[in-house]
Amino acid sequence: MVIYPIDIKPGHSYLLMCNHFSFWDTMLATYLGLHAIYKQDTIKCTYIMSLKKQLQKNRWSRYFGAFSIAPYGRSVNESLEYAAEILSVPGNLLLFFPQGNLESSHVREIVFKEGLSQIVPQIKGNCQLIWSSNIPDYFESLKPSIYFNMLDCGTNQTFNLEKLKAQVNVHHLKSMKKNFRFSEEQDK
Repeated sequence: MVIYPIDIKPGHSYLLMCNHFSFWDTMLATYLGLHAIYKQDTIKCTYIMSLKKQLQKNRWSRYFGAFSIAPYGRSVNESLEYAAEILSVPGNLLLFFPQGNLESSHVREIVFKEGLSQIVPQIKGNCQLIWSSNIPDYFESLKPSIYFNMLDCGTNQTFNLEKLKAQVNVHHLKSMKKNFRFSEEQDK
């Protein structure tokens, strides 16, 4: 596991956003939180936003800070408000997968669902927004290597969703090019 770290802002809460490509993403993001954020600033508590149907399949994850969101349910606003409450406490870490569903780690564009734009404006206090393009690759090994390509996306005070999306997508493509042989595609 290779981490390309960023500077962590002390005294903030942390919204760690990652691409969502496997069942292991929560464990990978937790590893990243411990080895990249906790080493620079103490994390008080880690929380995980999970789709309701996934939480029902994996009930054990509630014991590790997971809470549910049902994107098209009546409780969606409650879940988003709860996420903002979590991030209003310095030292809290929220693991968040803005794609909202599983996609290949090799997609060329990260498409964000709308939840982020509702959570961040509700945060009271300072929260650092962090993206990580997590890229697995096997090459000649039986076990994959995971490359954590972190990006500092600013804070809730400077949040601009369109700018963040563009920044993340440029970073994600650069991460793929940096971590494995990449063939340029011809426009058709």
